[in-house]
Amino acid sequence: MILRRSCSFAPRLVASAALALAVPCAGALAQYAPAPQGAPASARPGTASPAAAPTPGAAAPEQPDTENLRQRDHELDAVRADERASAENQAKLRREIETIGEDRRTLNQHLIDTAGRVREVEGRIDETRARLRPLDTQEAALRKSLDERRRAIVEILAALQRVGRQPPPALLVQPEDALKAVRTAITLGAIVPDMRNQAEALSGDLADLVTVRKAIVGENEHLARDLDLLGREQLRMNLLIDERQKKQSQTEEALDAERTRAAGLARQAENLKDLIAKLESALDPATRNAHAEARSIEEDATRPALAALKDPGRLAPAVTFSALRGRLRLPVNGARIRDFGASDGVGGTQKGQSIAAHAGAQITSPCDGWVVYAGPFRSYGQLLILNAGGGYHVLLAGMERISVDLGQFVLTGEPVAVMGSGAQVSAAGATRSKQPVLYVEFRKDGAPIDPSPWWAANEGEKVRG
Repeated sequence: MILRRSCSFAPRLVASAALALAVPCAGALAQYAPAPQGAPASARPGTASPAAAPTPGAAAPEQPDTENLRQRDHELDAVRADERASAENQAKLRREIETIGEDRRTLNQHLIDTAGRVREVEGRIDETRARLRPLDTQEAALRKSLDERRRAIVEILAALQRVGRQPPPALLVQPEDALKAVRTAITLGAIVPDMRNQAEALSGDLADLVTVRKAIVGENEHLARDLDLLGREQLRMNLLIDERQKKQSQTEEALDAERTRAAGLARQAENLKDLIAKLESALDPATRNAHAEARSIEEDATRPALAALKDPGRLAPAVTFSALRGRLRLPVNGARIRDFGASDGVGGTQKGQSIAAHAGAQITSPCDGWVVYAGPFRSYGQLLILNAGGGYHVLLAGMERISVDLGQFVLTGEPVAVMGSGAQVSAAGATRSKQPVLYVEFRKDGAPIDPSPWWAANEGEKVRG
């Protein structure tokens, strides 16, 4: 009886190992196993079955050209339906925005809210992509491990199959059967523990692979939803910007003259300090007085009246720039790759900060201010200069497209530009960043200052319009 128990233990152990391995392996190994030599194309995974050859005397099949044309008609109908839905959506948005455009405060608030949503969705997309990178790496490692152990998998399955076909003999039937049973028990006792360990390891890897794949599918679904939402919000914001600029450009003749004057001053200026000085000195008296009034605002910097930032109809900075230290939001989602005072890579020091962003990223104004320059300037590429009042200027460079005009007053959080697909400013080349780079510089009375103290440490401290 003792011998019978020892022999019956082995097949039970083999069966449990077979169950642990065979069930998860069946689905996962199917995608790795190559088609047998000589197998027809219809038997190989991922290939479509060819149409059966017509037999003599059989009716002629339908012409394939007719079937292709029918399929293309269905595809064209689907495309036309999508185009109609998109056109209807745009028309609805335009009607809504034309109504909004009658009220400047409402238009500004919608612009700020939409730009905020765009940046929020951009941030979620970046976070999802960051979560996907280690998952993709983990999946690749698991697949590589399974590929490397394909031979071991085949050998274990073959051994389990042989044991299943030739189980150990029953005892007490013939004397020689007892000897076979003892030998079988000794052999299985040596190999089954190793087989079980390998089976458990493979089963664990396959379970991990399934879990990782589910996580990747879930993250990709989140990413697709956010990308779709981003497209809709960007369309809405572009229409809002068009409406704002239409209102702004009602005095187009004066605006053209202003652009010409600014371009002439830019050609004469040797550097940014010279450009800012020329721009401010060339302002008309009324505008210069408005800027001077912003300088004279007296406020407790420790307790600024941030509630004033909630008025979307304001035409001057609601809070002095100096009182906003530690409360401003970065103008673009991204990572700071070079700080004020660091080497600029060409033998000098950095007079501002460089932020690596994504192609097409939305840029919003970090503060209230008047646009005193918007256009190309020397090696800075597209340059935007905001007069924030109190002798402070905020400079943004490296954008592909600026969406505000000279003389315009912009609010905190209002969309002002869009990043391109590559480096637009020569200073970005020294960073060797593959991403578009936004260059940000703060100046006080013409001299560059470190912008770091102005940025909020966390989301709860950021000011919004």
